[in-house]
Amino acid sequence: MSPSSNFFRAARPAFRARQFFFRPKQGARFQSTTADAGAESWAKRMWNSPVGLKTVHFWAPVMKWALVLAGVSDFARPAEKLSLTQNAALTSTGLIWTRWCLIIKPKNYLLAAVNFFLGVVGVVQCTRILMWQQSQKGLPAKVEEVKEAVVKS
Repeated sequence: MSPSSNFFRAARPAFRARQFFFRPKQGARFQSTTADAGAESWAKRMWNSPVGLKTVHFWAPVMKWALVLAGVSDFARPAEKLSLTQNAALTSTGLIWTRWCLIIKPKNYLLAAVNFFLGVVGVVQCTRILMWQQSQKGLPAKVEEVKEAVVKS
């Protein structure tokens, strides 16, 4: 046995101690019988759930709400200051991942909800930007008409 294999063998238990790198095992720890299901508290069920508080399935959607809130706060900004490409990317990300969250196992409804709202915010922002761009197309002709009217008077 080479010295390098001993190093990896010694380091492996420390790596495996970090549970967030692995899926939770589907053992007795995550299954409850009908007899003790009523006695188990909500906090304990959330802690031991495959999509509970100690997994990325819970914390990813919680952190992603910041993107939704940032998009909502941009409703107050003028449309000319918004980026169409950025909002189109947020829209497509939200809609694609909403569908994916309903396909994966375990189904992650919290992540599906945040992605759905991210897509909705993106659609609203893209609509605002496109409406503003459409209104700007006829603007130079109108400016010329106003200038001519001012010169004549």
